[in-house]
Amino acid sequence: MEDNFEIRIGTPFTGYEKQLLVEFLKQEELDYDEAITYSVVLWDDERIIASGSCQNNILKCIAVSKDYQGKNLLAPIMSQLFQHMFENGINHFFGFTKPKNKMVFSHMGLYPVAETDRVLLLENKKDGFRKYLDGLKTESEAGMLPQNRNPNGTGIGAIVANCNPFTKGHRYLVEQAASACEWVHLFVLSTEQEWISSKARFDMVKAGTKDIKNVILHVTSDYLISPVVFPTYFIKEKDKAFTFNCMLDIRIFCDHIAKELGITRRFVGTEPTSEVTRLYNDTLLQYLPQSGIDVTVVERLQMQNKTVSASTVRESIKNGSIDDIAYMLPQTTYDYLRTHVQA
Repeated sequence: MEDNFEIRIGTPFTGYEKQLLVEFLKQEELDYDEAITYSVVLWDDERIIASGSCQNNILKCIAVSKDYQGKNLLAPIMSQLFQHMFENGINHFFGFTKPKNKMVFSHMGLYPVAETDRVLLLENKKDGFRKYLDGLKTESEAGMLPQNRNPNGTGIGAIVANCNPFTKGHRYLVEQAASACEWVHLFVLSTEQEWISSKARFDMVKAGTKDIKNVILHVTSDYLISPVVFPTYFIKEKDKAFTFNCMLDIRIFCDHIAKELGITRRFVGTEPTSEVTRLYNDTLLQYLPQSGIDVTVVERLQMQNKTVSASTVRESIKNGSIDDIAYMLPQTTYDYLRTHVQA
C-alpha cells in the first residue's frame, strides 16, 4: 500500500466523515447502513477510496472505488475488520453481498454458505455451516428415541420461533405440530436481543415443552436469521429487498437444514400485528411447497378475548404489570420472569 493512503477508523463515523462515507458508498451503488457499529476507510488526498464496516458480527458496506480497483486495497480493510472482530471476542462472523463478488471475498478468507440469484451469505469458518448441520443431526439422533415418537403423526415438522418470552401461544403452536407429526424440530432464534438473553429464551422453551416428548430443540445459531436483520444496502430494488432476503433464508432452510433432518412440514402462527412477520409467512407459503415442504398456518391462541402475544407480555412487564398477563404464560415462564426480569 502506498504511503499516501491513510487508514481511518470510525466507531462509527459521525458528522462530516460519515457524510463522506455515505457519498462514497452511493457512488459505489451501496447505501450506508445506520446499524453500523464500526467502520474502516482508506483515504487518498482527503478522498475515500475504499471502505468496510460491520454491525457486531455482520460485515457490511465493503467497497473499493472503481478508479482504484485492482490495487489490492481490500486487503488492509478486511484485515482491520477481522482484527476488530477478534479483539472484541467475535470469532465467527458473516457477510452479505452480491453473488458476483464471491471470488473477491473468497480470496479474503470468507466462505460461501448459501446464495440466491440476488444475495450471497459468507462466513469466516470454512466448515462452520457443515459443523452446525452435523450438530443438528447429532441432537436429532439423541432425541429421537423410539418411545417418544408420535405413532399417529405424519412426517417431520419444524417450527422456527423467537420465543421472547415463551408464551402459551408458542406452547399451543408446538402442541399442534407435535400432534400432527411423528417428530417436530423446534428452532429457537439465537440472535441476542434486549430484555432476555438467547440462552434464557432457550431454557424457557426447554422447560415449557419438556413434557412433549416428540419435540427436539435446537438453536438457530447464525444461520436461520430473522428477516428483520437482513441487510438491504446493496439491493437497488428496495421494494423487493425483503423478498430477496427471505429467499436466502428459505434456501438455507430447504436446501440444507430440512434436507439434513428430513423435514417435510413447517408450522407458523397467524400474525395479526407484525407486517414483517406476515410478509415472511406469505413468502414461506409461496416457496416452501416448491421444495416439497408443506406449510401449516395455525390460528393464534385466544385467551380472555385477547390474542396471546409475546409483544403484549413484554409491554406489560415494561409497565410493571406482569400479573395482568400471567394467564398468557406457562408456569415455568412466569416463574423465570418473576425471578429474573421483574422483582
